[in-house]
Amino acid sequence: MKSKIHEHQKNNFYLVSKKIILSLAFVAVLGSCQDKTKEKLDEATDAVTEEVTAAVDTAKIKAEAKLDTLKEKANAKIDTVKVKTADKLEEAAKKLKESVKK
Repeated sequence: MKSKIHEHQKNNFYLVSKKIILSLAFVAVLGSCQDKTKEKLDEATDAVTEEVTAAVDTAKIKAEAKLDTLKEKANAKIDTVKVKTADKLEEAAKKLKESVKK
């Protein structure tokens, strides 16, 4: 009887040992997967950051170009108004001189 119990304990020890070794291997695999996942996540974060930065830079350039265009149009309108105002002032001055001569 003693040998059967001893044999059973031996088998049980091997089963527990296998389970422990498999558990440790599983934990090691999970740990390495977490490292790889973290690296991939860091790479993805860097890629998204670069894309967002590029998009912001592109938007900034477009906005500056649009602003320059609007400034040019506004300056052109201001120049047109100045010319029209100068013409009107000259015309009014001529009329005033003519009315003074009469």
